[in-house]
Amino acid sequence: MAILFLPLFFFVFFNSILYSHSSNNNIIILQPTHRHHHTSSSSSCPAPNPNLYYQSVIGIVTHPGDGASGRLSNSSAVSNIPASYVKFVEAGGARVIPLVYNESPQKLLKKLDLVNGVLFTGGWAKDGQYFETVRRIFKKVLERNDGGEHFPLYAICLGFELITMIVSGDNNILEEFSASDQASALHFVENADIEGSLFQSFPPDLLKKLSTDCIVMQNHHFGISPEKLLNNKKLSSFFDVLTTCKDEDDKVYVSTMQSRNYPVTAFQWHPEKNAFEWGSANIPHTEDAIRVTHSTASFLVSEARKSSKRPDAQEVRDNLIYNYSPTYVGKAGKGYDEVYLFR
Repeated sequence: MAILFLPLFFFVFFNSILYSHSSNNNIIILQPTHRHHHTSSSSSCPAPNPNLYYQSVIGIVTHPGDGASGRLSNSSAVSNIPASYVKFVEAGGARVIPLVYNESPQKLLKKLDLVNGVLFTGGWAKDGQYFETVRRIFKKVLERNDGGEHFPLYAICLGFELITMIVSGDNNILEEFSASDQASALHFVENADIEGSLFQSFPPDLLKKLSTDCIVMQNHHFGISPEKLLNNKKLSSFFDVLTTCKDEDDKVYVSTMQSRNYPVTAFQWHPEKNAFEWGSANIPHTEDAIRVTHSTASFLVSEARKSSKRPDAQEVRDNLIYNYSPTYVGKAGKGYDEVYLFR
């Protein structure tokens, strides 16, 4: 019986303390039910900005192969999306629709009409149907922006390389670099204008650490030097270089660039790996590295929210990545941890 009365005792005891404290110090403690009567009726939560779309969807283009060096499938028709890219988009507050690169152009364009932005992933394929699909989608991104819709694109690693080839009109423009499985800092170019770029949304302390600490992940063999980009009129008129990095041989390459006239951002580094990949011991997983992932994802989704596209909700649900299940491939101890397969 004493045990039953113990909660009541503490309730009376602590309330007497609170009452005494308020009496002695003239502090009025309002319970939630009382607080409602002491505030105006206009204190309800403000409505979201009607010009922004808070249910935005990002289309991620699939990459040829199973993402596991053939351990899951050797079919030439199979393609994949590493789950880390999906989680990256979701961390920013958006959903994902897979844009299967080898689907019919009609079906692919129909899916593209359901999304508010696009992401090109890392990988290795630089020719064939995959390259043509990426080129077609990139052209569509520019067309939609030219038509008045704010339609962002993130191009990561291979995506960076592909749009460098596409914009320059030179499929041989890329140079070789030794930047595989390497954590690095980002070196901001002199007088870099970060106004309106993803870096504008980074907390000041994190922005500073980006240039001093190795908290971004590089994993590529190709890229472009600042000199070669600036000497190509098509590239230099389309992109502003924001950051550079050095590879293992101290060769400098462009690591972040942003279009001057379109919401197109390209990275040679991997913002998705810090929080969502574990296959390499060199991937930075510090608190600051995780903040880089979330800050970068938040910028992409904040740009997608500006889209005027309001797709049919049921069509979106029918095509979401939620209709698929990822496969765990991390047991091999290398490569991606999870992939989505599309056959």
